[in-house]
Parts: sequence; C-alpha cells; structure tokens
Amino acid sequence: MALNDTPEAYEARHVHQVYEQIASHFSSTRYKPWPVVESFLRELPNGSVGIDVGCGNGKYLAVNPNIFILASDRTLSLVKIASQHQPHASIVADNLSLPHPSSFFDFAVSIAVVHHLSTRSRRVQAIAAVLETLRSPAGSEQRQPDCSNRGGKALIYVWALEQKTSRRGWDEDHEQDVMVPWVMKMPSVEHGNEGSKTFNRYYHLYRRGELESDILNAGGSVLESGYEKDNWWAIAVRQA
Repeated sequence: MALNDTPEAYEARHVHQVYEQIASHFSSTRYKPWPVVESFLRELPNGSVGIDVGCGNGKYLAVNPNIFILASDRTLSLVKIASQHQPHASIVADNLSLPHPSSFFDFAVSIAVVHHLSTRSRRVQAIAAVLETLRSPAGSEQRQPDCSNRGGKALIYVWALEQKTSRRGWDEDHEQDVMVPWVMKMPSVEHGNEGSKTFNRYYHLYRRGELESDILNAGGSVLESGYEKDNWWAIAVRQA
C-alpha cells in the first residue's frame, strides 16, 4: 500500500473497481459450489433465514431451496447477476457496515471476501459485522428453527498462504499481502482483433490459525475449522 493511501482508497482501486470491470467474466467462471459450503447450507434446518456477505454472482443462493438468503455484495454488477436467483434477495452493501438488524439471522456465509481487506483491523471488523447479525446464544427469544442454544452460526472462507501444491506455489515463507492477476480477453480497437487486459486484485493470504485468531478478536467462538482447496475456513458463533 502506498504511503499516502488510505485502506479505503487502496481497496477501492485494487478490489472494488476491479470487480466492477471483470464481473461478467468472473461470474462465468464461478458456478460450482465448494463442498464444505454446500454441506453447511444443505444441513441447515428448513425455514432458516440467513445472509451471504460478499455473494458475488450468487452461486450459493440455489443450493438449498428450503432456506432463505439475503445476499449482498459491494459490486453492483455482481449483485445484478445474483438477483436472478429468486426468491432470494440481493442488495449492494459494504461488509464493514451491513444494513441488517443485530441478533436476527440463523446463519451467515462469507466466502472468499474478508481477505480483500487490507489491514487486520478491517478484517476483524468485517468478521465482527457478520457475527453481530447472528442470533445470540442461549436465552434468545427469536426464531430458532433448530432449537439450538448456540444461536446463529457463520461460515467464513479466506485464501490460504499455504498453497505449496497449487499452481501459484505460495507457502509459509511467502509474503502475505499480494496482488493476484485476473486476465480477461478483450477486443482490440486498434488492431481489430482480440487482445487481453490484466487486472490486479489485492489479497491478504491467511496463515494457519490466523482466521481463528481474527474470529476470537471479533467476538466469536470457533466451532469447527479446516482447509479446503487452498482456503482456510471456520464455522463460528457469537461468544456467549
């Protein structure tokens, strides 16, 4: 990050503006649910109501027809695509300032989103914002379709630093704050043929145990965590 950059300006340039430009192409490559996310959503009790924070093209909205999801994303172009998944709702929202009531939802998912925030304090703030929307643990009088005394639960995914076997080859000794290219084919006006343009997106690569630490600092408790397809994931609830 440049010395004269604020985190907001840096993310606007290297995350938000990029996704607005690549939305259609990005969406065309995102259609298959990841197994852990699919299992999490399918195992929810019928009638559960939750949120998908950073929903992208909304590929997870259709996984379980027996639940309702209010999806949100900072990228308007992606929200327009996600809005096709009826009867679910999709809105534009900032994940640091979610426009949802506190202590209301049965579940939340935030998949491959938090790692786009450029400081640890902002990443913890984003996780806290998600946890704040969940039903409180034991004692809540609100809707509890599974009669759980743990309240609502959230599934959070972030990109892992430990990707030694992936095509990127990152591992524990690699820097954690990186620019990841997205190459998109585009027509060349000058030459009348097809060219390409590279867009660089900011990512913070999470070390083993870092996601769990951020959840604790955000006021959450980790029920379960693991590693899947170059990502760390965790299921969390609000601390009692």
